Amino acid sequence: MKWQILRNIKYPFGPSSGRGQISNIKTKSDLVKTDEITKVLLANRGLKTKKEIEEFLNPKLENVTNRNLGIKKKEVKKAVSEIKKAIKNKDSIVVYGDFDADGVSGTAILWETLNMEGARVMPYIPHRVQEGYGLSKKGIDNILTDSRYKTGTDQFLIITVDHGITAAANVDYAKKKGIKVIITDHHVPPKRLPRATAIVHTTELSGAGVAWILAQAIIYAKFPNSGNWTHLRQIPQFRELDSNSLELVAIGTIADMVSLIGANRTLVKYGLEALNKTERVGLKALITEVGIKQGEIGPYEVSFILAPRLNAMGRLVHAMDSLRLLCTKDPDKARELAQKLGRTNRERQLLMEETVTHAKNNLTMKQYNKEETKLIFLSHESYNQGVIGLVAGKLVEEFYRPAVVVSRGEIISKASCRSINGFNIIEAIRKTQGLLVDCGGHPMAAGFTVETKYLEMVEKSLKALAKKELNQEKLTKVLKVDCEIDINDVTWDLYQKIQQFMPFGLGNPEPVFMSKNVTVRDARLVGADGKHLKLSLSCRPTTNDQRLTTFSAIGFKMGEWFSRLSPDKPIDLAYTIFADNWSGEKKLELKIKDIARAAPA
Repeated sequence: MKWQILRNIKYPFGPSSGRGQISNIKTKSDLVKTDEITKVLLANRGLKTKKEIEEFLNPKLENVTNRNLGIKKKEVKKAVSEIKKAIKNKDSIVVYGDFDADGVSGTAILWETLNMEGARVMPYIPHRVQEGYGLSKKGIDNILTDSRYKTGTDQFLIITVDHGITAAANVDYAKKKGIKVIITDHHVPPKRLPRATAIVHTTELSGAGVAWILAQAIIYAKFPNSGNWTHLRQIPQFRELDSNSLELVAIGTIADMVSLIGANRTLVKYGLEALNKTERVGLKALITEVGIKQGEIGPYEVSFILAPRLNAMGRLVHAMDSLRLLCTKDPDKARELAQKLGRTNRERQLLMEETVTHAKNNLTMKQYNKEETKLIFLSHESYNQGVIGLVAGKLVEEFYRPAVVVSRGEIISKASCRSINGFNIIEAIRKTQGLLVDCGGHPMAAGFTVETKYLEMVEKSLKALAKKELNQEKLTKVLKVDCEIDINDVTWDLYQKIQQFMPFGLGNPEPVFMSKNVTVRDARLVGADGKHLKLSLSCRPTTNDQRLTTFSAIGFKMGEWFSRLSPDKPIDLAYTIFADNWSGEKKLELKIKDIARAAPA
């Protein structure tokens, strides 16, 4: 792994290396260093002006508007007008969502908002295998023939959530059937946009975020003369929307791995606050089921504990139960659904592990050469459509090159793709569009449907594009390090400053530091399988001040380093800082990102 130091620190008191101050002694020099480090962290995130820094450190909901998100105001107005007309005429409205955590969260937001407004509205989530992703002819036919969706007149309005921007042909099909379609989406648009009644779209938000914007506009339309933001927030409907929806926006935004800067950072910050005190019985049941505590939920808990369970239903069964969990008001039903999501997620984990193992063995059988093959492409009839995206992600993580994993069918095959920086996977896929049934996604994650007879041609095309665009430098994993500091510069003041940068995620990563010539005072293997590395560290003094600050550090799945470490061989260390509260004693620790041998003195 290559380390990229993003910026150097300018210390007005000279280099800090070896100053050796004890962490609980605060001097003017300590505070200046913390301020300088904070300035570097802000600059590394592209924040330079006083206004930019203020908005980043103190984000406000009123700044999340159509104007700064690229959403066309005219399209929002058309969407709201059609929705108001449908409500007035008692037409049948269907909120047609997606089967992942983002789509389900956004569907819940719009369905609850329209229900609150008195609409004749029903949610619809497609089945991953039987219908596939997004708006489909089969889904449209199901809505027209299933009496459950005819909640009002014979006139239908479909509102998509988290999809639709690439569904030009199926929007035309809906129109031929007499159905109006409003699209809300955040995926990369194609050259030809669907001829929908209205398109509420931006790539700046998650699908749930776009749904929240439209929900806001629906309510605002009832109060056109409500004045400024402060007055608007006094209206009960707005307070109810925010209190009931922001936690869902946070889940959708974190789960879909969109960039946590700007509006997304604001929505996630307030959404996590709402999630940590939510009264939504389904979320409370899920939180209890997984064994975490309200008040302690952050991006990690959403990404790796809550969202996978919401996603599991859509991957293996049907995502409608995830939607039911989010929307139910019955505590007993909520507990039952939370347990069901947990069981399904365990099945998903086992299936994913089996598929990853098969995929790696398949790579070995193909005598995969990491240096020559710049894109992984694997297909098999046993691969479940629900986990191929996760498998592709695991392959990218291990081999660091784009990966395409295909659930191969006799006639039709479905593919899920994950990529690396420097290779826009959706653009690469669209260059093979003449061979595809459908495709969609983002630069780093996408998918496509293809007739199996064309699968080999698509593989050759994508591999040729990767060979042309990716060189060895792009295929080398890079660890971006914010700056070099002494371990002795790690203080509670610095930790508290770092907490102001939360929530962390794509676009706003947790700050990473590096320190040179670190002494390993003690090393041991920990964990049930002994795969994790636990270190006691200090920085070698270079002045007459021999006092040292000692830190504990943990390196997950870094046990292979154990035999290579000794006190007489200093190391260079890349790490993040966290507060450990083991046994009631709170102390700062380091989470190791990577280790390198220090250069000889």
